[in-house]
Amino acid sequence: MERIRFIKHGGKRILEFDLSGCLPSEVEKVSRSLPDHVTAEPVASVRMLVDFTGASFDDEALRTMKEAAIFNKPHIKKSAWIGAESLPHTFQEDVSKFSRREFSVFKDRGEALDWLAKD
Repeated sequence: MERIRFIKHGGKRILEFDLSGCLPSEVEKVSRSLPDHVTAEPVASVRMLVDFTGASFDDEALRTMKEAAIFNKPHIKKSAWIGAESLPHTFQEDVSKFSRREFSVFKDRGEALDWLAKD
């Protein structure tokens, strides 16, 4: 299964970062490869959907995700999270502060994709 891929929604190209069902070691591995996909795109152009549904995390996986968020920041236009209830409660605040970015959280995929497709 491809965990990082571009999809189309509402005529827009959206990068899907799928961590659903991942163990901490998988979260870390996939997070390490994310910058290769994001930084290949123009600055402020990437609309990204992150799916955390059913994923589990340890300190190293969380640290790796924070680092990727900082590294990717110049290239991200909009970012939407789904399945964030599986994240530790303080993680969203921590990664937002650490990366100086805001992350919009949605209850379902359709709502998140619709938001990402809007200009």
